[in-house]
Amino acid sequence: MPTWAAETSSNQTELSEHGLPRASAVPGGIAILPLASATSPQPVAYFQGRRLMVLSHQGQWTALVGLALSTAPGQYHIRVQQAGRANYHVAFSVRDKRYRTQRLRIKNKRFVDPSTEDLKRIWKEKALIQSYFRHYIKQDHPIQAFVRPTPGRRSSSFGLRRIFNGKARKPHSGMDIAAAAGTPVQAPATGTVIAVGDYFFNGRSVFIDHGQGLISMFCHLRKVSVQPGQTIQRRDRLGEVGATGRVTGPHLHWSVSLNDARVDPALFLNAATKSK
Repeated sequence: MPTWAAETSSNQTELSEHGLPRASAVPGGIAILPLASATSPQPVAYFQGRRLMVLSHQGQWTALVGLALSTAPGQYHIRVQQAGRANYHVAFSVRDKRYRTQRLRIKNKRFVDPSTEDLKRIWKEKALIQSYFRHYIKQDHPIQAFVRPTPGRRSSSFGLRRIFNGKARKPHSGMDIAAAAGTPVQAPATGTVIAVGDYFFNGRSVFIDHGQGLISMFCHLRKVSVQPGQTIQRRDRLGEVGATGRVTGPHLHWSVSLNDARVDPALFLNAATKSK
């Protein structure tokens, strides 16, 4: 369980009108909850043991709650502590959402039925990737409206129930953008590169921490142009679209994680941007 220590900040992170992701309290979505006046000390909030992003928006401290795809519909609450008052809870509801099914054919059968040696590597990489998604920087970067990381057609949307070669696998935890190999991939927002690697399923990948538990992952890259520890700005080049890892062709897989819950990247894009 987290330590419920009161915390204040003189450098409040202002959430612009164009920087607030769209609220969608469904599995794979985001609940946006007002907490208290922004003239009061900054609250600290948690959901299911994970610290939440808390930002100042329209004169109020606001909590952003990432909801995993496994979240069941129903009533939930977050726990909040703020200097000068007792701990309190803020309740919210999660609605149901049904995602479509996508059937894919993978030529390399190792990516559907991995060998024993492959499984050892996969489990090791899974633990490593999980640690990146749980990364948390208290001194966050101001959140921005995200830009699309690469041009192209959205070939697979978030949340699709996936079947590879007739076998059901985990739902799709990101957005796929089909583009030619070598197409530049850019940072959707300011952040810090926390990891770069080459993984069994994800291929060459980059992880960016945008602050307060907001993490982006970019997979299947042909080329990586950044290194761990590097501070990047919005639209900085991260690498190039490729076809490494488990793929059916060149594309970018983009995942967004908030408080260790994979959420729909489209919620961070405005309507004009996400349709391109």
